[in-house]
Amino acid sequence: MTQLRVAMIQQSCTDNREDNLAKTERMIRQAATTGAQLVVLQELHTSTYFCQIESPALFDLAEPIPGPSTKTLGELAAELKVVIVASLFERRAAGLYHNTAVVFEKDGSIAGMYRKMHIPDDPGFYEKFYFTPGDLGFTPVKTSVGTLGVLVCWDQWYPEAARMMALAGAELLIYPTAIGWDPDDPEEEQQRQYDAWVTVQRGHAVANGLPVLAVNRVGFEASPQDPEVGIQFWGGSFAAGPQGEILVDASQEHEEIIGVVIDRTRSERVRRIWPFLRDRRIDAYGEMLKRYRD
Repeated sequence: MTQLRVAMIQQSCTDNREDNLAKTERMIRQAATTGAQLVVLQELHTSTYFCQIESPALFDLAEPIPGPSTKTLGELAAELKVVIVASLFERRAAGLYHNTAVVFEKDGSIAGMYRKMHIPDDPGFYEKFYFTPGDLGFTPVKTSVGTLGVLVCWDQWYPEAARMMALAGAELLIYPTAIGWDPDDPEEEQQRQYDAWVTVQRGHAVANGLPVLAVNRVGFEASPQDPEVGIQFWGGSFAAGPQGEILVDASQEHEEIIGVVIDRTRSERVRRIWPFLRDRRIDAYGEMLKRYRD
């Protein structure tokens, strides 16, 4: 299989889990009718982005894996014969929660998981309150459509994470995402943030000679504490090829199913002319394991 048909689901969310999952299911079904073999969902797609505030009550949104959402999505993957990458709020044990991506094989089984490694703690993005850093490492998930290097949102700013996935044999880098603007930021600052987000991920594609899929949510979500403030999620989901070229991108305002065909032979050809892995000076990188070189 040299051509991989991918669908990325960019959607808005409400605080009604059943409605969110129903919408996700409709969009997955629609994607399957176009021939998609791999469907990627955005970060934490079963709820609003609850990390805008710190509230112990919001841990009730978490669920076990396997659990209700994995049952629904696994059955859908088996029915439609597609591989699905989902993103869930995992309850691992009492007081132990993760931001976890789950990969479903086309027979409905769980092919593997990735627990988000880099956890932000910024105004409006209080994830350290909710999520324990991942402990599964940077391990790609092997599936019938390829070896998937699944990372999550804040991970997308770290070249180390992309590199580790590439060194472990990932054929695609996949980033379920929930990122947006403070609507009060000036337009020029919003543009700088968006451009940085796209640029850094295109850089991961170039540096590793791999396609990148970034799938972001869209729409305004008010803070649970104050409906007058919140986050405007900027959508803009996109796919880049192994030289960083934009293959497809979505709007910043609307829900969309973004389809793209990935040429699985292209990474091999690109890496032959840009052999970055060959020329790495692994003998000189020991200082990378320090927090900072004083």
